[in-house]
Amino acid sequence: MGLRIIVVLAVLMGVTGSPTTTVRPETTSVDTAAHPNSIPEMAEETGQNEVFSEEEAAEDVMATGELNPNHYPAQRAAKVVQHYLTTRYGSPYRLFGLHRVHSGNAEDVGDSGRKYQLEISVHEIISNTTQKCSAEVFFPHGQKQESPQVQASCEELLNISTKAQEEALYQQYKMNQTLLSAQNLPDSHGHIEPDMKLLWHLGIVASSFIMLKESSENTLYNMAQVANITQLETEKEQLKFNCHTLLHDMVSQEILHWKLLFAWSPAEGVKVLQMEQLPHCQHCEKPPNTN
Repeated sequence: MGLRIIVVLAVLMGVTGSPTTTVRPETTSVDTAAHPNSIPEMAEETGQNEVFSEEEAAEDVMATGELNPNHYPAQRAAKVVQHYLTTRYGSPYRLFGLHRVHSGNAEDVGDSGRKYQLEISVHEIISNTTQKCSAEVFFPHGQKQESPQVQASCEELLNISTKAQEEALYQQYKMNQTLLSAQNLPDSHGHIEPDMKLLWHLGIVASSFIMLKESSENTLYNMAQVANITQLETEKEQLKFNCHTLLHDMVSQEILHWKLLFAWSPAEGVKVLQMEQLPHCQHCEKPPNTN
């Protein structure tokens, strides 16, 4: 059942699972209704992928100087920007996706880490608004992995106001006589009931905190599924939720299970209170390459 879910979701999201493949931008098409964690420019219409040349593979290792926007070093750094924007500004009515990487440059900063300068287009999924943004991502180096540091300038997208919708949803959830719960968002057929979509959006925003924290130059995270999510009793005007989320590392092809406790209100946004990675499932198969 788990494998079938991941295969369906991979097709739905239109992402490429092999770190040794690339595509050309002129062959791509962008589905504006796609999953906000998808990478549209990395999936060809034909479903076929081109293998890196030796030069391209070397770039993937070196990751310094001017970068090919379609190769993994630039894509990994740009994906971190998406997670950053979602943690800072995401809501049930505002979700960010990486639309395209236009240019990228990487440089070593002494022994402390590597800095990426990027020009990207970010897509706000719900309003169907795309803006070109400048961003900087710094990956610290050291024995202990630290979260990347991000700066991004996307003022136009951040000016989209969703306060009225958020307040109405907050009051609806707060007044629920029966606390909400849901499983398998999306299900094995890629389907989500309409009244569960906003709950799924909350799960996406909360999961972005994990993906931002765990990201490095050797990872590329998408959220695969909210396995289950349960509304808890409201505390101090904060709606609270328990959530079990499945994350897909496109590089290792592993599906990672995380447990989350998070709160949300229109005034405070999404706040992750606890996060815990669940033990690796020894009997679960890795998903195939998602071409």
